[in-house]
Amino acid sequence: MKALVAVANYPNNSGNVSLMYVHSRNRYYVAHGIDVTVLNFNTKENYIIDGINVISLQSYMKSDEEYDVLICHAANIRNHYFFLKKNGCRFRNYIFFFHGHEVLRGRKVYSKPYDFIKYSIGKKIYFKFKDIYDVFKLRIWRRFYVRNVDKSHYVFVSKWMLDEFLKWTQVPYEKIKDVSSITYNCIGKAFEDTEYNYASEKKYDFITIRSNLDGSKYCVDLVNDIARNNPNYRFLLVGKGRFFDYYEKADNLEWRNQTMKHDEIIECLNASRCALMPTRTDAQGLMMCEMASTGIPLITSDISVCHEVFEGFPNVAFINNDNPSALFEKEFIRLLDEVPYPRNTKYYNSNTSRIETELILSVCRGNK
Repeated sequence: MKALVAVANYPNNSGNVSLMYVHSRNRYYVAHGIDVTVLNFNTKENYIIDGINVISLQSYMKSDEEYDVLICHAANIRNHYFFLKKNGCRFRNYIFFFHGHEVLRGRKVYSKPYDFIKYSIGKKIYFKFKDIYDVFKLRIWRRFYVRNVDKSHYVFVSKWMLDEFLKWTQVPYEKIKDVSSITYNCIGKAFEDTEYNYASEKKYDFITIRSNLDGSKYCVDLVNDIARNNPNYRFLLVGKGRFFDYYEKADNLEWRNQTMKHDEIIECLNASRCALMPTRTDAQGLMMCEMASTGIPLITSDISVCHEVFEGFPNVAFINNDNPSALFEKEFIRLLDEVPYPRNTKYYNSNTSRIETELILSVCRGNK
């Protein structure tokens, strides 16, 4: 079976780690008998990473290679849609993976930006245009998905993502229910191979790791407030951003203005008693899933998607974003009473990518 995986960006050998969750999947597919080629719309040069061939659009257009299935992750109009309109006839089957923004009306779904995020007039005009574009984008994709349902399968990374897809695209569920499924993103192998060391020396009580401190959905403001209101605890926050240029940092919160590799994250987890990862919006929350899968106690937000993805995780507790102090210390103490926790394999490759591999093989055999 030969699969072409189309993505707007992809990890490379120069340090880019964009869409690493797609690469993790692809490595599993290859190890289990699927011949994978990645079409990276963002590259002009072909390359090989971890044994996987990555090609440019120009290279694809010059090739007469045939594939059994086209797999699209987070399909956008500029890349995927026009590629499908021009080359879709070359594929017997499509599989679409939905990860978030690509089928959402951003202004209606994502939390309001922090006050310090100031936009120029040009930027404000851009965001108004972006909202109009989102409406246009959703109509375009609605027509495409409905018209191509007979050759497509639709994969959502959570039930929340499926519900949002139906809400914003207005695709009737009856139209896709027989050709849709929910499969969560797999965690990185390093987290599969690591068990949280509850007995190690703890430098911190709480650890928060975020890729972007300035995105309000990541709740850095809540983390900072929780730290300030709990001066007897030690907090570590890792992530880049300008948040503390505008807000005073709590004295008991250590901020590392950096990104981390998996081994560095694991080292910090083992030096902490609990992960603190509140969120306002998420399709799954892969970083949270990676943390919780090691067995570390974790506190997150009392929102529907968090309850969905952490069902079956006794080491996870939930607090209210509007009143985090009400349950914070109580839940923390409760979590510590029960360590160590048994490992939950819900997000291991064997329970995620394995299902996708079976789906790909089934689709290619005509058994959608």
